[in-house]
Amino acid sequence: MWSTLSSTAVPAVDRFEWFADVVAQALAPTAISCAAPAEFEAEASVLELGEVQLSTFRYPALRSRRSPALIRQSDPERYELGLVTGSPMWISQRRNDSGLIIGDMVLWDTSHPYEAGAPVEGSTVRAVILQIPKAALPLRSGKADELLARRISGGQGMGAILAQFMTSLGAHGGDCDPADRTRLGRVALDLAAACLAQNLGAGDDLPAETRTRVLLERIDAFIDHNLADPELTPQLVADRHHISLRRLYVLFQEREESVAGCIRRRRLARCHADLANPELRTRPIHAVAARWGFACAAGFSRAFRDAYGISPSELRRRAGESARTDRQGVLHAAQSLKISPALGSGNEGEAVFPPDVPGERA
Repeated sequence: MWSTLSSTAVPAVDRFEWFADVVAQALAPTAISCAAPAEFEAEASVLELGEVQLSTFRYPALRSRRSPALIRQSDPERYELGLVTGSPMWISQRRNDSGLIIGDMVLWDTSHPYEAGAPVEGSTVRAVILQIPKAALPLRSGKADELLARRISGGQGMGAILAQFMTSLGAHGGDCDPADRTRLGRVALDLAAACLAQNLGAGDDLPAETRTRVLLERIDAFIDHNLADPELTPQLVADRHHISLRRLYVLFQEREESVAGCIRRRRLARCHADLANPELRTRPIHAVAARWGFACAAGFSRAFRDAYGISPSELRRRAGESARTDRQGVLHAAQSLKISPALGSGNEGEAVFPPDVPGERA
């Protein structure tokens, strides 16, 4: 279901060969070379998501090649969609060349030869790769081949939504139970299909149910990005997505939560997180509420109590007590180790803790 591997657990002399084996098992057999295999360090993780799989990799400068012989040896018949961060990489396939990719995505096909590389010595590539069986992609057969080894923007439109989703899956997907991972896999597949279709100008080729699920994901992303706007209403959401208010309500029926209820719940969750954050304890409660779109302080307090069973001020008080208890525990541990932390001194080598902040402001 979920596994994380690191070269630190492997003898240095075997690390490069270990990484080649990991790539072969997680992606496809590939010939890999690098300038200093004896100094090679890398990490990898694999997350099963039903039909699709998500892999994350961290590795230094290298070159890789998938030859016809390796394809005959093993071909999972998948598209691989990689989001590249950290240091750039490139890939060439079927006479296309991506150029250096960083902060964006690139697509390749396990059934055709390719060459790829991360050319910057001394740097580290970080890649999140979504592996999609060709048979599962809801586009006409071979249509996605037009995008092989071409840059796909991860900073706008469906590309931005997909890139953020892949990043979040790589960071938190392992915490989900199997049923949730399967559901998230379907969402990832829908978003990937919509992103590829958008870049191909083939949005109408997607099945109606895929377009509907993607529309909901776009709406969710829009709501999350605009929670701070007090003018965020169901009508605004509908207008920005060029649908009627009735259509929007129909889309939310299966969730058993109204559009307004969804906006309110997410705003309250952001407020809850801010009020429980010790670093924000000097920010007035009404300012926290206003930050997340609550124009009326009294209305916010009622909604918060209804949602969490306590008032905003009580949550903040409890969070402060918990933080002080944790700090006292650190002080006690330091004293038992005969460490003498100087409060607020800032001297190098000393443990420094902020002074208590009196009283809560509401």
